[in-house]
Amino acid sequence: MKRTMKISTMLPYGTDPREAADHITRLEAAGLDTVWVAEGYGYDSPTLMGYLAARTSSVEIGAAILNVYSRTPTMLASTAAGLDSVSGGRAIIGLGASNPKIIEGWHGMPFVQSTGRTKETVEIIRAALRREAVDYSGRSFEIPLPPGQGTGLGEPLKIMTKPLRPSVPLYTAALGPKSVEGAAEYADGWLPFLYSPEGAAGVWGDALAAGTAKRSENLTPLEVVAGGIVAVGEDVKEILGLARPILALYIGGMGARGKNFFNDLVRRYGYEAEAEEIQDLYLDGKKKEAEAKVPFQLLEQVNLVGPASYVRERIEAFRESGVTNLQVTPTGDDPAGLVRQLKEWVA
Repeated sequence: MKRTMKISTMLPYGTDPREAADHITRLEAAGLDTVWVAEGYGYDSPTLMGYLAARTSSVEIGAAILNVYSRTPTMLASTAAGLDSVSGGRAIIGLGASNPKIIEGWHGMPFVQSTGRTKETVEIIRAALRREAVDYSGRSFEIPLPPGQGTGLGEPLKIMTKPLRPSVPLYTAALGPKSVEGAAEYADGWLPFLYSPEGAAGVWGDALAAGTAKRSENLTPLEVVAGGIVAVGEDVKEILGLARPILALYIGGMGARGKNFFNDLVRRYGYEAEAEEIQDLYLDGKKKEAEAKVPFQLLEQVNLVGPASYVRERIEAFRESGVTNLQVTPTGDDPAGLVRQLKEWVA
């Protein structure tokens, strides 16, 4: 039986919060299921999420993502509980490692043990939301601090306020095999980026299978959130060209040579030479040249742009590859109308 997909959208970096809320309320009325709020090193996500909660009534409000370095797991639990309360049970917390450029360059923290750190963060958040006294000893976190560290006065505490829900959905952003395996094992959902339905099984199939084999029966099936620009029309090259800057940024500039997860992913899709050239150009400051080198075929694979019949085929390709929440950037004169159309197509 074909599973109905949800429709979601991502707030772009730097969006004016008031204009963004106006936009989301229009999409919510058209049937949007989820809005994802990015953070990076701009506005913090929870502030914008709280504002969106006040301006909306039904759409799920997700963080995509909060990194697992700059906030403690218990602070993330408090944030999850607060956002879930003000939204009436509509919060989703997306977690991830981010990347060394942001963690070390913006937060001033060492980028280490990312996979284990994410799992420990998830475990601590879940315990805190269940109102258990947090008493945790792991490789990345010791709560409370053990004797010999700090004042020695710490003791296990439980969250002071009663969360609206004892379990807020926790999604993880993951691209590498180990982190994807972890997402399939313990997360409620998975947030891949630059997702190609044609390339997903070859890149992540083994990792997803390994993680799913260890998944607890207490967890629901893994939700998968992926998609791209959606536009219905014949001017395909022009519309897909809008994605070139963002792909060039991630493939070329999000990290350093030898330490860029997105560059590694595109190489695994089969674009080794192109990924290297894009990165070299981007890191040399030649951003426009880097954008021009993004393969058109890759743009087609990670987006849904073309005549209506073709877009419907792409929706089915995403669905068949395992996507349960189609994350879209509706492009055109009537984004709300496009969301209404997509809701019919994904049913």
